[in-house]
Amino acid sequence: MAKRKSMDDKNKSIKAVANTRLSWKSSFKKYWQLYLLLFIPIVYFIIFRYGPMEYIITAFKKYMINKPVWEMPWAVNKKKETDIFFYFKQAFQDNQFTRALKNTIVLNVLDLVVGFPAPIIFALILNELVFTRFKKVVQTVAYMPHFLSWVIIYSLSLRIFATSDGLLNILFNKLGGASVPFLGDEKLWVVTYVFLGVWQNFGWGSIVYLAAIAGINPELYEAASVDGAGRFKKMWHVTLPGIKSTIVVLLIMNLGNILGGGFDRPFAMQNPLVLNTAEVISTYVYKKGVLAAQYSLTTAVGLFQSVVGVFFLMTANFISRKLGERGIW
Repeated sequence: MAKRKSMDDKNKSIKAVANTRLSWKSSFKKYWQLYLLLFIPIVYFIIFRYGPMEYIITAFKKYMINKPVWEMPWAVNKKKETDIFFYFKQAFQDNQFTRALKNTIVLNVLDLVVGFPAPIIFALILNELVFTRFKKVVQTVAYMPHFLSWVIIYSLSLRIFATSDGLLNILFNKLGGASVPFLGDEKLWVVTYVFLGVWQNFGWGSIVYLAAIAGINPELYEAASVDGAGRFKKMWHVTLPGIKSTIVVLLIMNLGNILGGGFDRPFAMQNPLVLNTAEVISTYVYKKGVLAAQYSLTTAVGLFQSVVGVFFLMTANFISRKLGERGIW
């Protein structure tokens, strides 16, 4: 009897596998256009993302422009001994790199602390607006800065925050006050840098949260109203728990970029007066790699940056899963 039962279970599993294969084939025949569209980004990633990865080995070799990457000699130290980690050591012995590393962490942490809650708060406020037309106008105005390049944004900031002829300082001088060096003082530059970053991205970042809010069951709000909850309590006990998984996923992705960040923003906003605070890893790599042609050194820096970013990403995801939240995988 037991043997017959095991045979029946085995036959059921075989049929299930056959049905799965059949359903996959029928799905492919039915939606082959979608699979074809998926093929295009896969080819893109293989050619432009995974293909160039062979040059990561440049971080462990002495770069020679006239040789393929696999024929380049391994890195050697000052004693002419093979030392594949020579360029990593050289980076951490460089005061410019340690300063850029510190600035990158500080600026990205400030961006995370100030900039991450901004689109959440904005989405919650928009969700509470009753007048639809006014809501659409506010959304459009908030999205617009995202489409401006940092060259344009910095040009605008010069006209507003410049010490001598900036709009704000002209107003301060008219009122009898002294000029404020928003772009010339290191601490004030950091405040301006973070403020402009939040201003550019908070409207665009709110799109994801507004989509998540739209997916919350309206019956939950009705039940909260029956229980006597006001608008703030509905926001706190219904809306925020409803988008919590989205917040966690985006927070994990932001933590993975703690040593990353774009190049255009810090590069556009740098000036000699605040270089000790404004120099970050991306601009350091540009100056050392592109301008000074130290390709092995900057490849080592980029590899270090990527490994640390993956570590933060996996750690944040692990902690999230342990706390019972939904991770990114």
